[in-house]
Amino acid sequence: MKSTLMMVAGAMFAFAVHAEDTFRWTEQAGGKLELTEAGKPVLVFNHGLQLKEGVKEQYRRADYFHPIYDLDGVIITEDFPKDHFHHRGLFWGWPEVTVGGKTYDPWACVGIQQRFKRWLARETKADCAVLGVESGWFLGEQSVIRETVEASIYRRTDTGRAMDVTVTLETEKEPVNMSGRHDGNKGYGGFTLRYAPRRDASISLPTGRIEKDAVQVKAPWADYSAKFGTGDTISGVAIFDHPKNPNHPTTWLTRYYGVLNPTWPALETAKLEPGKPVTLRYRLWIHRGDCTAGKVAQAHAEWIAAQR
Repeated sequence: MKSTLMMVAGAMFAFAVHAEDTFRWTEQAGGKLELTEAGKPVLVFNHGLQLKEGVKEQYRRADYFHPIYDLDGVIITEDFPKDHFHHRGLFWGWPEVTVGGKTYDPWACVGIQQRFKRWLARETKADCAVLGVESGWFLGEQSVIRETVEASIYRRTDTGRAMDVTVTLETEKEPVNMSGRHDGNKGYGGFTLRYAPRRDASISLPTGRIEKDAVQVKAPWADYSAKFGTGDTISGVAIFDHPKNPNHPTTWLTRYYGVLNPTWPALETAKLEPGKPVTLRYRLWIHRGDCTAGKVAQAHAEWIAAQR
């Protein structure tokens, strides 16, 4: 009996510790869903349409993550930055989307608007939190593209936190053409992370730190590290391109003013057709320290090995 009671007590203690460390989704005002771990903020998903005071109505938008926090609770993303009002935390948008012979620019919030439809999942598990969202790309009241987003946000470690994001796009009725920005042959567009104001920034690829912005450079991952907030602690976020993504390894646009963007389909044109969805998969590695201290290369290698 004594042994049984000790086992039960031990199980209760283990549960109590686990309960304190659990993830929690909490609905906030203004169409925001917050995720916390052990009571500390992890990120927010903006499912309601957002607009900053003093910014033009054109830039009202939804369907993105912001803020995202580093391991110490410092915000590392930015929304409505003055130099690019359309940049919005972690988002996915394309600057050249052609529907019925007319081209729109949802990247810059022109013409097509991404709007929330319904939740597919809002779960917490032992090792991660899971979010599933169905949205539409709307021309007026007509949805022309069905979008589903799946995100798995894993427990933090001493070094970093992994976050997997899968975006699936399928046209509702007629074919839709999508491409990156052709102006200047920059090719940007797609999965994009806008970083918060920072100091002492460093961008790294597998070949090492790069001193200047990269345009259409191929790599399986890219990292952006800096001092965020008011402290002197360095943290960063790397983006890993999934080996099953089209055109892997992808080309990148990196900007020292605060952007990482794996640029599928870049200067090519992707054709979306009914019944033929396109799926894009990425991992974020939110880490302490710079690229080396954050073990970005190691985290990428372990993730790739797990895909086999």
